[in-house]
Amino acid sequence: MTGPIPAAWDARLLSVLRIVAAFLFMLHGTQKLFAYPASEPRDPAPLLSLMGLAGILEVFGGLLLLLGLFTRPVAFILAGEMAVAYFRSHAPEGFWPILNRGELAALYCFLFLYFAAAGGGPWSMDALRSRPKTIR
Repeated sequence: MTGPIPAAWDARLLSVLRIVAAFLFMLHGTQKLFAYPASEPRDPAPLLSLMGLAGILEVFGGLLLLLGLFTRPVAFILAGEMAVAYFRSHAPEGFWPILNRGELAALYCFLFLYFAAAGGGPWSMDALRSRPKTIR
């Protein structure tokens, strides 16, 4: 043990980070698709719109990420969605993410790139699928 957290927990904490981030990300999608949870009354985004497509990616991509199923390709796609969201909606409002309200999109983008490289960790459906099959 070299630090405050034993090395054996590194991979487990990757899984915890993936699960929490995916759950929080899914809430953005449910706001777009179902207007829930909403701090103010609003209509759901039409499915055949950019906001509708973003909501679909966020809910269903977030669910796959939450489960850790197809983590690497799903995370890569979601990182791309967040990059598009940042450069389309936030960057035109100014350079600094804290001022253009794009820090969350930028953070999710790089977090998802990390998951695309690192995978889902041991507490994922991907880890279950890659276990060697045993014959009883």
